[in-house]
Amino acid sequence: MLRIIYMGTPQFAVPALEALIKGTPPGAVLPEGYDIVTVITRPDKPVGRGQAIVFSPVKQTALAYGIPVWQPGSFRRPENREALAAYHADLSIVAAFGQILPQEVLDLPRFGTLNIHASLLPKYRGVSPIPEAILHGDTETGVTIMLIDAGIDTGPILLKRSIPISEDETTGSLTSKLADLGAQALLEALPLWVSGKIIPVPQDHQAASHTRMLHKEDGEIAWEHPAVELDRKIRAYTPWPGAYTYWHGKLLKILSAHAFPPTASTASTTPGTGCRTQITGGHNQRWSAGNQAASTRREESHERGRVSARPPTHCRRNLSCTIIAQRKIGSRWEADFSLRNAALLSFGLGSGHKRGNHTQNCNSKK
Repeated sequence: MLRIIYMGTPQFAVPALEALIKGTPPGAVLPEGYDIVTVITRPDKPVGRGQAIVFSPVKQTALAYGIPVWQPGSFRRPENREALAAYHADLSIVAAFGQILPQEVLDLPRFGTLNIHASLLPKYRGVSPIPEAILHGDTETGVTIMLIDAGIDTGPILLKRSIPISEDETTGSLTSKLADLGAQALLEALPLWVSGKIIPVPQDHQAASHTRMLHKEDGEIAWEHPAVELDRKIRAYTPWPGAYTYWHGKLLKILSAHAFPPTASTASTTPGTGCRTQITGGHNQRWSAGNQAASTRREESHERGRVSARPPTHCRRNLSCTIIAQRKIGSRWEADFSLRNAALLSFGLGSGHKRGNHTQNCNSKK
């Protein structure tokens, strides 16, 4: 019976693990079945203010199914490589494990080490393929089942499957879809690979593109960019690292956004008399709530201090956002209703706002 080791850590790796577990009986995926001898995941880490130890989603899933879990840390340590070899695995499967594996580890199983990568390779190699696809405005993405080699996502391809990217897709929603697609693709590729019916196809390295690790500061909005780019950025950085801006030195988190298509009337709007809207993105950083500004339709939810605003169709800067105003209390951030209401008044959305020549720079940190 085939002996398999599964390596993964975040939620993205859970659907493939569950599919693999359910496919273990003979005839379900392989005629003779297979055995998952262990699940390897990253060591537990303290999380949150209380620094409580939280198991990774993959560890939680493995334990729920009674699968042994191993958390060895780095495989650059000789003792960990020796312990891995003792499993005598025929195949290793990796999904968002979070560690670059040495060649010695990759070569241990006789069927090699397969990886579920969340892009259509060679496009978007590296750690952030999902937000990158949204940032670039792609209409399609997918998963690749590949044979891992010494490079970063450079190995030969066994199978690719694609799905469309919807206009309101976020990294969170797309990650869930690609995780399910990756599970399906893995079960499709596994019997073909083991039986020798798939010939690995080398990647076209000339067509490759690369992604990088995202950091918290990447989420700060630069309002001089076009609304469509801001829309993509906010969706790409949801839930991590999150999109945000500052208003009078206070943090405003942007929870969602939508860019409206330009119309003939938007092109003729005069700067300084544009729409009064909560947060708008366009070709400059400032906007006005002048005497000729039309009123803004808005929907408010007092839960967590959120507010959503939609500008009229003739607004030059066609981006509506949902924000949460927060203030820092000690080491914690909490919803600040007074800040939210003050921001709305300044942006020309609050009740009782006096019309007049008023310009607000949302990105100001003063």
